[in-house]
Amino acid sequence: MDTQNTVKAGAGPIRRETLHHAAVAELRAMILAGALRPGSRVPEVKLCDQLGISRTPLREALRVLAADGLVELRPHRGAVVTPIDPQEIADVFEVLEALEMLAGRLACQRGTAEEFADLDRLHAQLVAQFAAGDRPGYFTTNRRIHARIVAMARNPSLEATQSGFASKILRARSLANDDAERWRSSLAEHEGFMAALRRRDAEAAGNLLGAHSRLTANAVLLALNGGA
Repeated sequence: MDTQNTVKAGAGPIRRETLHHAAVAELRAMILAGALRPGSRVPEVKLCDQLGISRTPLREALRVLAADGLVELRPHRGAVVTPIDPQEIADVFEVLEALEMLAGRLACQRGTAEEFADLDRLHAQLVAQFAAGDRPGYFTTNRRIHARIVAMARNPSLEATQSGFASKILRARSLANDDAERWRSSLAEHEGFMAALRRRDAEAAGNLLGAHSRLTANAVLLALNGGA
C-alpha cells in the first residue's frame, strides 16, 4: 500500500482542545473512505505528523476504533485496519434486511408528524448531495435517514440490534455507492420507500426498505468479491 498517498485523505492538524474526539473522527473517516485500506498497517508516525498530535492521543483513538471493530491491535505489529470478511457481511445483511422491514412498518404506525417532516428534510438533503456528487455527505445523510426510521419505530430492542449490525457493515456499505449506476439506483429506492412512508403504508414501506437493504447487500458483496 502507498501509505504516503493514502493518509493525505485527512483534513489536517487537529486543534488541541478537541484532540481525542477529533483524532477518533479523523481516523474513522480515513478508514471509511478507504484512505486506510483493510488489512493495512496504520502508519502511526505519518499520522501523528499529519494530524499534529503525539503518539499517546493517537493510540488512545486507536483503542476506541478497536472497540468499534475498525482496527485490530496486534502485538509487535501495532494497529492494523480490520479486514472485511465477505461471508460475515452477507450474514449481517440477511438479518439487517428483516430489521429494516420491521422498522419501516413500525415507523408508519408510530412516527409523529414532526418526525416525518424531519425525515423529508433529510431526504431533500440526500437528493441535493446526489446532484452535487457529494458521496461522503450522501453516505452520512443516508445513515441518518435509516437511523431515524429505526428510531421512529419506538422499539429500543430493535434500535440497539440494528445499530450493532449497522456498525459491522459501515465500511462495506460505503463501497456500494462507489459504482455510479448503483448510486443512482439507491437514490431511486430511497424515493420509493419515502413515498410509502409519507402515505403511512406500513406494508409497502417495510417491503421497499427490505428490498433496498437486499440490493445494497448485492452491490456490496459484488464489490468485496472484485466484481466477480
